[in-house]
Amino acid sequence: MLLAISIFLVTLIFIIWQPKGLQIGTSAIIGAVVALLAGVVSLGDVVIVTEIVWDATLAFIGIIILSMVLDEIGFFEWSALKMAKFANGSGHKMFVYSLILGSIVSALFANDGAALILTPILLAKMRILKLNVKTILAFLLAGGFISDSASLPLVFSNLTNIVTANYFDIGFIEYSLNMIIPYIVSTFVSILILWLFLRKDIPQKVDINLLKNPEDVLKNKTLFYFSWVFLALLLMGYFIGDKYNIPISIFALGGGLVFLAIATYFKSAKAWLTIKTAPWQVVWFSIGLYIVVYGLKNAGLTDYLASILQNLNNQGEVIAIVATGFLSAFLSAIMNNMPTVMIMDIALTDVGNQALVYANIIGCNLGPKMTPFGSLATLLWLHVLAQKGVKISFWEYSKFGLMVTPPILLIVLLSISI
Repeated sequence: MLLAISIFLVTLIFIIWQPKGLQIGTSAIIGAVVALLAGVVSLGDVVIVTEIVWDATLAFIGIIILSMVLDEIGFFEWSALKMAKFANGSGHKMFVYSLILGSIVSALFANDGAALILTPILLAKMRILKLNVKTILAFLLAGGFISDSASLPLVFSNLTNIVTANYFDIGFIEYSLNMIIPYIVSTFVSILILWLFLRKDIPQKVDINLLKNPEDVLKNKTLFYFSWVFLALLLMGYFIGDKYNIPISIFALGGGLVFLAIATYFKSAKAWLTIKTAPWQVVWFSIGLYIVVYGLKNAGLTDYLASILQNLNNQGEVIAIVATGFLSAFLSAIMNNMPTVMIMDIALTDVGNQALVYANIIGCNLGPKMTPFGSLATLLWLHVLAQKGVKISFWEYSKFGLMVTPPILLIVLLSISI
């Protein structure tokens, strides 16, 4: 157990620290190799882990490729400008509408897509509007939070969702029906609490005349209008795939590559450049880190967690759901939500209460917001901001996350029990 924990902690430190440009996927793979050489995991375990995560990681890559192409043709910038114009000069309305936009983007293009693509667009628009530093920080913190808290309604909205749905054989439709209410509750409560905490930094008025007209940012209007039809067809494909038990990555990756080919034909994207710049490190990150985490399972950590979850399950539905969600949340905040969701999924296998499976997802999606290293989306979000000259300290972020996350998490978990 001590060896497995040590390898996991060192791997996690290198993933967060990224010394001398060492990328997250490379660190995870090195940790996996060390775990294999140390005998913490076997080659058989590597095969098991690959079977668990391959669909999730390929689906994620597909969604990001699709998002990158949509971003290239101006889809997200158009959406952001429409949102700003719709606010009609009201700073508070713009705050709310930007969070609604973030919620929709997170649901349809995954939390990591929202962090990678929407954040720099919103930052650029706020600088054009000549907002002060405190206001920009308020919008960024709120936007970063909603990217994870709203990643609940669809299987592909978060890597944790895909991994868990595959692990417990939960269909696309079944998952959506169970999580649509928590998604609505999470979005509404997140906006309300974020506004209460940050309202003093939001201006009453903003000069929207400084912004471009939404239509002016579209690089190919024909492709832009077609993209709405394509997204509708792709979403329909997910539902059809659910009926015939087709892996979600077939539609996510296939759809991303098909749209990339169409955009390349219209000279609105460069296929090779898009594929080259896609976040392939996430593939190695997922496989490598899960192999390291499987070593914790072999060392008995999941058996210990399973006994705790079984005891919670005996305390009644509401207590079990809330306690499971908060357990997942705190583990995610401490050791990242990707390893947490796998450990908890394994521990929940024999508990036999599917409500706790959904509570685990909610905890793993919202809990990471308590620390800067809780989720991959937050790490990517902070990296994007640092590249744009915005630095948020560990304590500044953690103080904000620890204040707003617990009340939102509690209310969303209660919506599951109801």
